Amino acid sequence: MRSDIQPNERAFSSKEVAEELGIATPTVRKYGQILERNGYEFLKDGDRRIFVQSDIRVLIALRDSDKPLEETAKDLVFQQKERLEGLDETQIAISDTDTYENLPHDPNQLKEFFKFLVSELAAAREMNLQLKNDMTELKTAVSRLQQDHHDISANIGNSSQKTYIKIEKLAEQQKIQYETLLEQEKQKIDFLQEEIQNMREEQRKEWRSQDDFNRRLEVVIQKPKEKWAWLFSLFKK
Repeated sequence: MRSDIQPNERAFSSKEVAEELGIATPTVRKYGQILERNGYEFLKDGDRRIFVQSDIRVLIALRDSDKPLEETAKDLVFQQKERLEGLDETQIAISDTDTYENLPHDPNQLKEFFKFLVSELAAAREMNLQLKNDMTELKTAVSRLQQDHHDISANIGNSSQKTYIKIEKLAEQQKIQYETLLEQEKQKIDFLQEEIQNMREEQRKEWRSQDDFNRRLEVVIQKPKEKWAWLFSLFKK
């Protein structure tokens, strides 16, 4: 457990560190992984890293280094180990087996213990507040996404319904237009057939009239022939 945490020292989330350093949150996680891989010790809440000012200074050094990240990380880890080893060995380190019965009785040690406890509680409060803020932001984002999804679904549904209605109207209009054109063509055909029938009747009438005229003409022509034939018969006698 790290013993370099100052009383009431503020804790930072990955998001806050990213804003402080002017880098992306995934980059903060990447730097943390590189440091841990080389032995750096972070405060942890489960798998979640909790950053303090000394960690931010380390991340700044890693960000601004001209050397390869792995090499810089090794140097920073070495510096952390030296710093932790150089602390006063009388500082309080509470183990998981400590109980109220074996708390230090020395007033100075007890004072240091309570300072450390207050620091831990402050860090926990900061972390809980950050978690609460993150949860609120997450809930807001989820609610906004759900509303956007609802709006998009509604718009798609309305658009589909309108498109379907338009297609139905267009199909009905085309059907009416087709039936109208079909009826007009039928009327034209009926009219033409009637005209053709009338023309045929007129033609038959013309033929009958011409035939009558020809017969009458033939009769008229035949009569003078009969008259002159009778006269010629007188001379022959």
